[in-house]
Order: sequence, then C-alpha cells, then structure tokens
Amino acid sequence: MQPHSWVTIVTLMALLAYIWMGARVGGARRKAGIPAPAMTGDPELERHIRVQANTLEWLPIFLPSLWLFALYWGDMIAAGLGVVWIVGRVLYALGYAQAADKRELGFMIQMAATAILLFGALGRAIWMLVTVGA
Repeated sequence: MQPHSWVTIVTLMALLAYIWMGARVGGARRKAGIPAPAMTGDPELERHIRVQANTLEWLPIFLPSLWLFALYWGDMIAAGLGVVWIVGRVLYALGYAQAADKRELGFMIQMAATAILLFGALGRAIWMLVTVGA
C-alpha cells in the first residue's frame, strides 16, 4: 500500500492556504471597520470575501480529484499538480485583493491543474474498467 505522504502534505497545505485566506478576510474587516456579519460596504473586504468563498467552492472539486489522481497515476505527479493548484490560488488571492481584474492568471492556473487532476483520474478509471474490468 502506498502511503501517499506527498498528497497528504499538499492536501494540508491547500487547507492552510484556505485558512490564510480566511485570516485575510478578518484583516480586511478590521482595516475597513466593518464587523461581522456584514459582508458589504468596502470593495477590498468584498474582494477578500470572494477569494475565500471561491476557494471554498473549488475545494470539493480539487481535493477528490487530487486523491483519485494519486490513486490512479501516483503520489508525486498528483502532489506536483496540487502544488500548482495552490500556487494558482495564492496568485488568485493576491491579484483579486488588488483588483477584480487581476485574478485571471491565478484562476486559470488552478483551473488547469484541477482539470488535469479530474479528467486524468476519470480517464484512467474508465481505461481500467474497460481494459481490466475492475
């Protein structure tokens, strides 16, 4: 049995990146003087909230794809693509915090990494089913 240590580390790094994004929402709240539960009133706060929310929307797609890709293709390749995803999300967060139109590069990087993981796992599962029958 392969322990998948690299994918475990990348999974935890992705969750730490998400926690970092949440902390940035808190910092933007303090800076703007807007207490919870209010979510509007300052464009910078709203951009930070969107970064965190969008990342949360992508985690249920990314994480299962990462693990299934690791099962079918190997730990190191999956972990490498996972790191690319994290870098994309960080670039997305930093760009979006500056201005909404600066989020595209990071978004495209993480979307490409997710697509490779998702379709790579799906393709390999189908191939295994067709060729091996299991």
